[in-house]
Amino acid sequence: MSQEPPERPGTARFAAALGVRRNAAVGFALGALVAVFLTYGAVTGPQDAYSDAAYVALGFVLAVGTGLLATLLLTVVSAVRLARET
Repeated sequence: MSQEPPERPGTARFAAALGVRRNAAVGFALGALVAVFLTYGAVTGPQDAYSDAAYVALGFVLAVGTGLLATLLLTVVSAVRLARET
């Protein structure tokens, strides 16, 4: 006898109401742009203190961190707007 986990339609509707998917797309696009902008100057600058691989790793961490932060902030703004509507 197999027990299937219960579906969680409430969670899916909650995420859809907050626009989490859209917020994540916008947040990570912003994070990528910030990372490219900030690491471009470091890679093409006159200093060669670190290897290019270190700057690529730094850019990745910066993109993910900025993307997560932007996604969080956009989702909080969506939640506040949704709370004020009801």
